[in-house]
Formats: sequence, structure tokens, C-alpha cells
Amino acid sequence: MDIATFYKNKKVFITGHTGFKGSWLTAILHSFGAEVKGYALEPETNPSLYQAIHGDSLCYSIIGDVRDASFLHKHISEFAPDIVFHLAAQPIVRTSYDIPVDTFEINAMGTVNVLEAIRQMRKKCIAVLITTDKVYENNESGQAYKENNRLGGYDPYSSSKACAELIIDSYRKSFFNPQKYSTHQVAIASARAGNVIGGGDWAKDRLLPDIVRALVKNETINIRNPKAVRPWQHVLEPLWGYLTLAMKMEEDPIVYADAFNFGPYPYDVLTVKEITDLAVRIWGKGNVAFPKLQGQVHEAGLLSLSIEKAKKVLRWKPKLNAEKALTYTLEWYKNYYDKNANMLEFTINQLSDYQKI
Repeated sequence: MDIATFYKNKKVFITGHTGFKGSWLTAILHSFGAEVKGYALEPETNPSLYQAIHGDSLCYSIIGDVRDASFLHKHISEFAPDIVFHLAAQPIVRTSYDIPVDTFEINAMGTVNVLEAIRQMRKKCIAVLITTDKVYENNESGQAYKENNRLGGYDPYSSSKACAELIIDSYRKSFFNPQKYSTHQVAIASARAGNVIGGGDWAKDRLLPDIVRALVKNETINIRNPKAVRPWQHVLEPLWGYLTLAMKMEEDPIVYADAFNFGPYPYDVLTVKEITDLAVRIWGKGNVAFPKLQGQVHEAGLLSLSIEKAKKVLRWKPKLNAEKALTYTLEWYKNYYDKNANMLEFTINQLSDYQKI
């Protein structure tokens, strides 16, 4: 069965559906014919992808906070989903230094609240809970981290997501043990993805949105950490991984209820400077500067993931190299800013192109 057929008429609950990745996922599932209910705060950016694709027309949208356990439980229970994708998060490293308590509450206790709602629902359910590549104790040795490597986190964001991973593992062992699946009929997995790019991201302190904002305004692109290395990938890549993982869990909830990395091939693990230079070339113009900034908070300089497990176990693999991922991304923004296109249609067309690769 292909992915689109699998999700047709499935009841899918998404936390964080108004965010960047959540909006893409909502659009994809709607195009597959799924019945989608979303639970999130209002879009945090203006403009936002959710507004650009008219997200309210694609799902039953509930505005709520994952820290509000009773409200979240109510809406998960009423909907009784077949599948849950948990994406709601405080997702920015630099912001986590400003609001560490909120970051831990949202990312750690928010995950507890989602899992508790699923536990109390007492219904067959699949859940994919999204964390990050930054959950690993990163010694910046250059190694590609595997799913069984030690968890850690220097900054509050990374640490809060490592906490979420421990919470997921605890619930999997304590309440949703795969060996007792016939009793509880709940399968949960965590997905760890690298830095995603794609059309419709306007978050602050993210490289591609910063680049696009400068290009649109004909301003100089100021790069904070030009030598930092990240596993860049188009947003469709990990989302396809999450969708594949949930489908596989339906097929075998014992084998696939586990943690999985989703990232690019090693040759697409590029520096910030390399990505910026490539973006300027694809856009066709732009000036780049590397100002010396004082008092910067700590951000990892080197980070890469091993995707061998996802390739071997899920038969998932990246389809877009860095240049193609950037081309998809910048074409989306050019259409948004220059052509006043139907952005839902353009977004789904990019999905269709991706599926054909």
C-alpha cells in the first residue's frame, strides 16, 4: 500500500499544526484524504505558512496549549484518533535561553500530556512524537550520532528535547510495552530530524528565513556562525519519514515502535556559509557579511546524524540533495513574494513533484 492510500480516511491528530512543519503535514494529510484535527497555539509568525495555505480549511483546528492537560485530553478523547503526530514545541535554541522554564514545560511536560491523553483514551492508536537531532550529548567529534548514542543537551532547548526522549521511552516501557501490544494496542515512536528548510518558514533566528528576509528587502545577509555544520534537509524529507514510520507501525507495532533519525546524506552536511552561498547563487543575487558578534550564547558548531537505521528498517532515504532542497525552498518564497500564487496549490505541487522522485 502506498502512503497516500494508507492515510485516506484515517483520523489524524496533530499537535503544533499551525507551525512550519505542522502546516506542511496538515496540507499533506488533507491532500491524502485524511480527517485531520489540529491542536496548537495561533501561528507565531506573520506571515505564516498556516495562513498562506488557508490552514483552517484543511483541518478542524483547536487553539490550545499542550501545557493545558485537561483541554488537550478533552480534544484527543473526543476525536479518538487513529494516529497522533506530536510536533508542538518551543523549537528555537536561542529562545530557550530567554525562556528556559517555558521551554522545559512545553517540550517535556507537553510530551507527558500528549502521552497521558493517549493512555487515558484506551483505544488502538499509533503515535509519532517529534524531537530533534539535538537530543544527543554532542561532543562535536564529527561522529554521526546513532539512535542508541547517549542523550544530553547543553542548552535548555536541547536538554528539554532529550528529556522528552526519556519520557517517551519510559511510557513505551511502562504503559505501551511492544511485547504487550495485544493488551494496550498503542504503538509509540520518536523521530529525530536535523535542520529543516522549506517554503513558509518565517521563524526568527533560523538561517533560511533570515536569508530570505534579507534577499526580499535587498539587504545584506548577516551570518552568525559561518563555520557551524548542520544536517540540512527539505521539510518534506523528515515528514515523509514520519508518515512512513506511522504506516510501518500499523503493519508491525512491535518492530517499529522505536526511535529513528531522519537526516540528509553525509555529503549534504554543509556549513552555514556553504548553504548561504548556495542560496545566493540560486536566488540570483545577494550580499553576505560575517560580523563579529559579542556575547553570543552557546550553539553547537558541529552536528550530524546517522540515518542507516531509517534506511535499513523503514526503507526510507533522502530524495533531495542540498541544492535541490534549497531550490524547492527559494522557489516557494519567490512565488509567495513575486507572483501572488495560490500557495496551497503550489505547496501540493511541490509534494507531487517530490513523490515522483
